[in-house]
Amino acid sequence: MELRSRITTAMKQAMKDKDADRLSTLRLINAAIKDRDIAARGEGREDGVGDDEVLAILSKMVKQRIESVKTYEEGGRLDLAAREEAEIAVIEEYLPKKLSDAEVTQAIDKAVAEVGADSIRDMGRVMGVLKSRYQGQMDFGAAGARVKDRLAG
Repeated sequence: MELRSRITTAMKQAMKDKDADRLSTLRLINAAIKDRDIAARGEGREDGVGDDEVLAILSKMVKQRIESVKTYEEGGRLDLAAREEAEIAVIEEYLPKKLSDAEVTQAIDKAVAEVGADSIRDMGRVMGVLKSRYQGQMDFGAAGARVKDRLAG
């Protein structure tokens, strides 16, 4: 729950600083977390979602905005693309540091060795280990392709 308190504190600071753009993004983050909390309570988890699920929410928000930036740039709406990029910057403040290519390769090697993966059929288990440990730290779409190459070769 430490992540939530950081976001709430940042929201209060943005209000004091009268930083409307930052405040807007932080409110979007808070709304997404609350939506997931409501869904979790419906599933019987009264305490809502934990930090790992908050990281997943933030990762998803970044991914959505990256897609929006591409769409806006293709459509010639650079003003909207810039606003999306500003939102990405705010959201990424709450995500762990992204892993370098070498660190991603090392994480994949470690996960493959841990689950004893030797064929493409083990890809789901390897990805499960990566997602549980490195949420918000790597692009799982790209990592999935690298795991597939590693297990196929």
